[in-house]
Amino acid sequence: MAIEEWREIENGDDDDGNLETQLLMKRKEGLEEDEVCSRRSNDMLYLSTFVAVCGSFQFGSCVGYSAPAEAAIREDLNLSLSQYSMFGSILTIGAMFGAISSGRIADYIGRKGAMRMSACFCILGWVAIYLSKEPILLDIGRLLTGYGIGVFSYVVPIFIAELAPKNLRGGLTTLNQLLIVMGASVAFILGTIVTWRTLALTGLIPCFTLLVGLFFVPESPRWLAKVGEEKEFLSALQRLRGKNVNISAEAVEIQSYIETMRSLPKIKLVDLFQTIYIRPLMIGVGLMMFQQFGGINGIGFFASETFASAGPSAGKIGTIAYACIQVSAAGTSLGCFLAGASFFLKGRGLLLDFVPMLVVAGVLIYIAFFSIGMGAVPWVIMSEIFPINVKGVGGSIVVLVNWLGAWIVSFTFNFFITWSSYGTFFIYSLISLMTILFVIKLVPETKGRTLEEIQTSINSQ
Repeated sequence: MAIEEWREIENGDDDDGNLETQLLMKRKEGLEEDEVCSRRSNDMLYLSTFVAVCGSFQFGSCVGYSAPAEAAIREDLNLSLSQYSMFGSILTIGAMFGAISSGRIADYIGRKGAMRMSACFCILGWVAIYLSKEPILLDIGRLLTGYGIGVFSYVVPIFIAELAPKNLRGGLTTLNQLLIVMGASVAFILGTIVTWRTLALTGLIPCFTLLVGLFFVPESPRWLAKVGEEKEFLSALQRLRGKNVNISAEAVEIQSYIETMRSLPKIKLVDLFQTIYIRPLMIGVGLMMFQQFGGINGIGFFASETFASAGPSAGKIGTIAYACIQVSAAGTSLGCFLAGASFFLKGRGLLLDFVPMLVVAGVLIYIAFFSIGMGAVPWVIMSEIFPINVKGVGGSIVVLVNWLGAWIVSFTFNFFITWSSYGTFFIYSLISLMTILFVIKLVPETKGRTLEEIQTSINSQ
């Protein structure tokens, strides 16, 4: 049934009987058709999600590259500690620029267009790293891949959320975080068995997979509706739901949502500091700061050297175990404390046989807890605490803070380790403890609440 016909029924313009009965019949027919076609009709949705999360895998590959490659790159290109710290951290500078521009790009050229552009930046970056014989080309390549994943970090979860029906959206959007972790894990494992140049070439695989896959999947129906492409909007939605599924009700719902969005006032950056918005902004920014200043990108970017510095037996085994445990579960504070304690004992010549085991255990515990807690939760909270009319501006600020914090931590990590290896981890452990207090004091429970209920909870604190 066409959108116009459904709207006529909703508005009471149909003359063929009771309005409520007609609506119930239409919904029943739609449910029956959906049930019959559910398995087959989800195929395109799953394919589209798989293609999109290739960008998430690429994200993880870029983040995971610098740790296993550090020793070999520094030796081959004769890089100082300062030069390699710049290489490791410049990824986040590129990502900051990517994050800032991602919203406008995705709105202007579409979600698929933004992903294509991101993949091209990553390809250029990996090729530059592979061909590098001087630090400058190495840094340019890292900067390009950073820009690409900065856009990916915004557009991939947006694309998936805009494709998925309500009953599948939560499960499918979690694949974004899972594939980021898997990409980093694969990079860690491969980095122990291939050269750093070969490892750079493996980063091309998810990019080309995504570029090819985008030819076979539809654009986001919601973006098409937003730009006024109604025919393409209906076609894309029909492909995602199945050719025999009645999409009229969902199409009307999407169109109504787009119209509501257009009626809301446009929010500028300065408006975020109004009383009604300042608390959500504090929560979003605070969570991202605690996420990053807990040390994740320093520990993650340079994990191999951290393991190796604790002793030869901790090096390669620790790196491989680090990769495997990222996809499992498990207190960042405890993990950092154990790692700090191991270096403290080493510096005083105490219990030297236990030092490698303690540092590996500490880092693995840290990563495990981070993966199920501060790694994913701040992004979920961010999407829930902002009212719908400020999500774009508020989200951009929060993402920028995240990448800025990532750069600060990844750039300073090696210098902090040189200053005091155990002191560095004790500082991260303390920040993790402070995170607990921040969450208890300011962050509301969002599960099972509407946006309005969340706003009421925030403003009442």
